[in-house]
Amino acid sequence: MKKEDIHFGDWQRVFLGDVPGGFYFEVIFRIAVIYVILMVSMRLMGKRMASQVSRNEMIALVSLAAAIGVPLQAPDRGILAAVIIAAVVILMQQCIARLSIINQRTESLTQGDLTVLINDGQLDLSQMKLSGITREKAFAQLRSRGTRHLGEVKRLYFEAGGSFSFVPNEPAVPGLLILPDNDEAFASQVCKVTEQKICKKCGSSFNVEQDDSKCPHCGAKESTFAVL
Repeated sequence: MKKEDIHFGDWQRVFLGDVPGGFYFEVIFRIAVIYVILMVSMRLMGKRMASQVSRNEMIALVSLAAAIGVPLQAPDRGILAAVIIAAVVILMQQCIARLSIINQRTESLTQGDLTVLINDGQLDLSQMKLSGITREKAFAQLRSRGTRHLGEVKRLYFEAGGSFSFVPNEPAVPGLLILPDNDEAFASQVCKVTEQKICKKCGSSFNVEQDDSKCPHCGAKESTFAVL
């Protein structure tokens, strides 16, 4: 389309485009076929596609979405190309899934590994940095599970699929408060401040015998009192 053909007020072009009206009846047939292709594709790729989506499954979904877009909108493009793309995506997905079952290394390369974000009430800041998870995001995940401080956390895993897994610490020990700073009134109701000094950054035990002492875990100098 040339630029001189585009002008404001051409409502037929805006709403109907430059295709004949009969194409929109064809679109109904096209979307019905594409819907069946997607339904069959999702069924063949397994039940996991309907739950937590992994990296490879996300790539498969994006590929399918890109494949169906063109034949739905372009009258000069056939549906067969979308069928072939869907078949290739399903084949690759099935092959990767089978290889992942047979070989653990293949699964790690394609799906990734889980990461331990919190270990015995202490934040692993190096692993959080590698995973791109901030302290506040980890705290938000814990607060959604009713956790008040890190002493209640035995492990927090960041799964390969992008979800979080929480293992409680029983019994709970004094730890770093994770409730918001602007909600001190509620924090004082549900938590009791102890005399134990911990690192304000990662929650590990802090040596207060020296004024210039550093956290042995992360190297921070700022400390706070643990809560229980």
